[in-house]
Amino acid sequence: MHPGSDEAEWREDCAPRRVLSLFATKWTSMVLHTLHARHGGTARTGVLLRSLPGISKKMLTQTLREMEEIGLIAREVLAVMPPAVEYRLTELGCRFVEPVNLLYDWGRDNADALDALGSRPGARRG
Repeated sequence: MHPGSDEAEWREDCAPRRVLSLFATKWTSMVLHTLHARHGGTARTGVLLRSLPGISKKMLTQTLREMEEIGLIAREVLAVMPPAVEYRLTELGCRFVEPVNLLYDWGRDNADALDALGSRPGARRG
């Protein structure tokens, strides 16, 4: 904590910590970004699975359930045979797209800085 700073800014339930905990797993931001950038805000489960290399079907299902539970996406069962499920960004989910896009844009613009990072446990790039 900085001398003279408001202690409330650093509480466990402060806004910055809540934002970081929301994106503690990489898949939440990636699903938001993919729904918005690649699919206009709406996609079926299989489309999302193919659009997110490296995610397992189980992890995608778990992530989608969590995102639906907190209100970032809405789930709709379509009346087709066989039944299909479609996910769409909610109004709240759309509000979180902007900071995710800023972060992704920064990553693309600063790939050299990311490449300069030391190796991390579990990282795919060496």
